[in-house]
Amino acid sequence: MNVLLDHLPLFREGFLGTISLTAASAVLALVLGVLIAGCRVSPVPPLRFFGTAWVTLLRNTPLTLLFLVVTFVVPAILFAGLSPYVAAVVALGFYTSSFVCEAVRSGINTVSLGQAEAARSIGMTFFQTLRIVILPQATRTVLPPLSSIFIALTKNTAIAGAFSVTELFGVQKLLSDRGFPIGWIFLWVALAYLVVTFTISGIFRLLERRLEVAR
Repeated sequence: MNVLLDHLPLFREGFLGTISLTAASAVLALVLGVLIAGCRVSPVPPLRFFGTAWVTLLRNTPLTLLFLVVTFVVPAILFAGLSPYVAAVVALGFYTSSFVCEAVRSGINTVSLGQAEAARSIGMTFFQTLRIVILPQATRTVLPPLSSIFIALTKNTAIAGAFSVTELFGVQKLLSDRGFPIGWIFLWVALAYLVVTFTISGIFRLLERRLEVAR
């Protein structure tokens, strides 16, 4: 218990760092995931190829390797001075977007083809059909897998601690290296992660109930 009280500012900083990383990466992943899902179901072959390549590459790339590329290679070639926090958000967001894309694409596939044909018959473009007709109907199906994806994202933020980003698991390593009891440290860090993951789960359950009422 003393290790928490004696280092409360450090734990608080790590906790807020994990929340910030999770939130920023989730927004980036959601935007990219929906866009790439649109590419994957597009009638334009180059867009379908791009979407497939994006998902295949990122889903089969280890997240640690992606962190290395974004942290060391990208700044050297494209964006000099890229901060470790931004690099972590980019790596986590891009990686998670591939899973979001597949969840959204699966949801799109549950919507009847007749819906899209009806939209096209009244002159809607593909992207209008996707935005106005398909995605709103697919949302109910997509929410449960998205909840699991964003909970996994929260756990993946632990990798950012090895790349000079302040987050919970980095706090654990710092205090362990200083010789504090590792059992107590892991206990408080695990409880903090549970708070974040239960919050995400609760938000998605609330969204699911809201959509069920609107059905």
